[in-house]
Amino acid sequence: MAFESLTDKLQNVFKSLRSKGRLTEEDVKSALKEVKMALLEADVNFKVVKQFVKAVEERAIGQDVLTGLNPGQMVVKIVNEEMISLMGSETTEITFAPGKAITVIMMCGLQGAGKTTTTAKIAGKLKLKGKKPLLVACDIYRPAAIKQLQINGEKQEVDVFAMGDNNKVSDIAKASIAHAEKNGHNVVILDTAGRLHVDEDMMAELQEIKQVLTVHQTLLVVDAMTGQDAVNVAKEFDEKVSIDGVVLTKMDGDTRGGAALSIKAVTGKPILYVGMGEKLSDLEQFYPDRMANRILGMGDILTLIEKVQVDIDEEKEREMASRMKKGKFDFNDYLESMKQMKKMGGLSSIMGMLPGMGKMKDIESMVDEKQLARMEAIVLSMTPAERENPKLLNPSRKHRIAKGAGVDIAVVNRFIKQFEQSQKMMKQMPGMFGGKKGRGGFPMGGFGGRKFF
Repeated sequence: MAFESLTDKLQNVFKSLRSKGRLTEEDVKSALKEVKMALLEADVNFKVVKQFVKAVEERAIGQDVLTGLNPGQMVVKIVNEEMISLMGSETTEITFAPGKAITVIMMCGLQGAGKTTTTAKIAGKLKLKGKKPLLVACDIYRPAAIKQLQINGEKQEVDVFAMGDNNKVSDIAKASIAHAEKNGHNVVILDTAGRLHVDEDMMAELQEIKQVLTVHQTLLVVDAMTGQDAVNVAKEFDEKVSIDGVVLTKMDGDTRGGAALSIKAVTGKPILYVGMGEKLSDLEQFYPDRMANRILGMGDILTLIEKVQVDIDEEKEREMASRMKKGKFDFNDYLESMKQMKKMGGLSSIMGMLPGMGKMKDIESMVDEKQLARMEAIVLSMTPAERENPKLLNPSRKHRIAKGAGVDIAVVNRFIKQFEQSQKMMKQMPGMFGGKKGRGGFPMGGFGGRKFF
């Protein structure tokens, strides 16, 4: 998970600060040395680190901080505020053309950054906002690039305009505008070609598109896992074609996170979105304050709420909450809750956004996703009648289920026992479910995980 190592190191520094009743100037300087090393190891630009630490130190050594009631907490607050400032303070949205004019967005980036997939993800986001986007296949060099865009467009239920690979890119871009006007599209998103490195031909092609069309937004897609290289690429693209914003991909991977903390400070260009997975729904609006909270281990409850609103089927959740109130939660409900939890990125992803969980050293060790998969396999090995009425589960049926799920009979017995206990608990505590507007809280698919529950 992105920032995991940085978060751990910063948490240790803050823990040390909070443990002291009073802070001296030396305490603050010593702590900031550790913060500096943690940021450098996370591949944050060294000039950015220097400016950041200086800004924090100037504010933290003020008398009102050192002599305050909770100086350690105040230093953490200052670090949080300066980190938000570093990443741009305000959330930046895509700027659309005025009136009824068609907005043209040009996507660019190096090969392998996930540009084509990100292009389709953005189209999906804009569609949810009421826009009618048109994806345009301008990558005529990479084998299967056009087909990939068409497949992703179909998944997102967004139209794709393509003219094959024998036409000039600028001609394809021009023709796409006429197609958009004819078919009522108000946003055109150009998926341009990537290269293995920044080269003159690539830049010339992007410049030519800008000469024949009015491009309202030029968005650069960069791979967060490349660290400082991502920042350097952003700088080069901005100098050559003038970018308006950045999309960081692979933020869910084993990345040190330096790009997210450096790009705005080095290029002056904001991060608009971050890619948090391979699914077409795994694209999040970039909020500097929420990202700072995640980095500092403070959770991100607002993003979690938004994921619940987008990914959870409200009608099904209401039905489930009603059944929970009556103690009628069965194994079919369990499967549905697992399905909805997966939509949100899995239990470990959900827990990582909860306040306080960032202080836990290793959420993955607490949440055994493999164990949850085994529990799901047990339920899938049941017949529909058994899922609906767990009282049917006699010893011979349990043996059949254990064999079907590839687990020991003791695992099946333990899981069924935990399930029955959960049913009783739900019946005794109806106030836990059916909250505001009938929403039943978070999916209950997690119980049965040996390490967590």
